[in-house]
Amino acid sequence: MTDTGFHGALRWPLPADAEGGGTSRYYIDTEFTDFRQCQLISLAIVGENGDEFYGERTDFDPALCSDFVRAVVLPQLGQFEGRAMPFVALREALRAWLVNVPHDTGPVLCYDYETDLNLFRFLMGGPLPGGWRLENIAGQRDRARLAAYYARHGGEHHALHDARANAYACAG
Repeated sequence: MTDTGFHGALRWPLPADAEGGGTSRYYIDTEFTDFRQCQLISLAIVGENGDEFYGERTDFDPALCSDFVRAVVLPQLGQFEGRAMPFVALREALRAWLVNVPHDTGPVLCYDYETDLNLFRFLMGGPLPGGWRLENIAGQRDRARLAAYYARHGGEHHALHDARANAYACAG
């Protein structure tokens, strides 16, 4: 599932001193149906080193989607071929990807919203592989860098683009 082919023209730009530095921070974002009847739609994890995981569920219930999700999130799905799958396959793909993340640097899963973390935990159906830590980065992102990322690349409210934007906003 580590596929640098996702980057293409949309690769988020890291400062030169951050690339290849053996960093261990990974930024997560999710999209979901609604705040009241919350069901995972998509999940992305972006590492400072450029490694990425992205997957979309094909078996979420569209009837649970808020008007906002119908108007903004759903039209952005399907951008990455082969990344849509049922929940169980997404779980297995995520677990396989996480196991292959180098643990020698103590990877940190960074989240900015508790619901993202809760949906991640639900999808995992168990604990993170050994060696992982969690960090809430709410309030730590550089707002100007976040806005600059979206101004250049667009894609706000798409899990992969939002995770890339968070990585970029924390890298500066």
